[in-house]
Amino acid sequence: MFFCMDRSDLLTPRCLRQLFAHCHPFALFAFPLSSLRASEWPETHVQLGHPKSQRADGMRKVFKFAGILVGVLLVLVLGAVLVSGGLGYIDARSDADKLRARADALIAQGRGGDQLGARHREILLAVEDPNFAGHGGVDFSTPGAGLTTITQSASKRLGFDKFRPGFGKIRQTGYALGLESKLSKEQILGLWLDTLEMGKGPDGWMVGFHNASTAVYGRPPADLSEAEFIRLVAVLIAPAAYDLFDAQDTKLSERAARIERLVAGACSPAGFSDVWLDGCAQPAQ
Repeated sequence: MFFCMDRSDLLTPRCLRQLFAHCHPFALFAFPLSSLRASEWPETHVQLGHPKSQRADGMRKVFKFAGILVGVLLVLVLGAVLVSGGLGYIDARSDADKLRARADALIAQGRGGDQLGARHREILLAVEDPNFAGHGGVDFSTPGAGLTTITQSASKRLGFDKFRPGFGKIRQTGYALGLESKLSKEQILGLWLDTLEMGKGPDGWMVGFHNASTAVYGRPPADLSEAEFIRLVAVLIAPAAYDLFDAQDTKLSERAARIERLVAGACSPAGFSDVWLDGCAQPAQ
């Protein structure tokens, strides 16, 4: 039997070599692992952790990286939203003077909202933007309002050469907020009426609510019957889908019937997004 302890009573690398050379392998169990000097192991020695611990460490690193990546992406998206909306707002305020002059000219020509007639104006707003008088350009709660207010709809045609969804919607919203900050409701309504798409007419695509009234009925909106006016309003949701010159257009007649029930107080929109007035559909027989 031999002794290979140094003065600190810990195993040294030299001592281990002697053990492996002269002792039975089971004799190694006589020495507690805690007596080993980690600092004295040869440089080639590698201590491996438990496989599960290594996997856990790896997963933590993956999740940490993924969290950082998601955070960076969120910051970039938020930045893009703010920039796009901000540019729309600035553009609207920059365009305000010329748009105000254009709106005032339309109103002076009898082509504004007041010139529709009080009852007709009420019908139009009840369908297209129920809270037009109360909101500041956007509306996320009024039943039947949908995602686009009259101000946003006008912004789509006034502030874009070619509108594209996505970030275009954000810029559109910024533009609408800018319009509301510089123009009156009457000016906004006049611009919207003048730029509305009304479907196919005898001389091509019709633009402008007052123009369509004259083209279809030969009279301004204020002189129309309620049923005639409602048919004009009915096409606004999808101008290409209806034909104002076809009295037998059943889809247009069904849309008009829903509006008639709405303004008569016989029904109400099913919710915020019910722009098609499914809440006013004719009950099945």
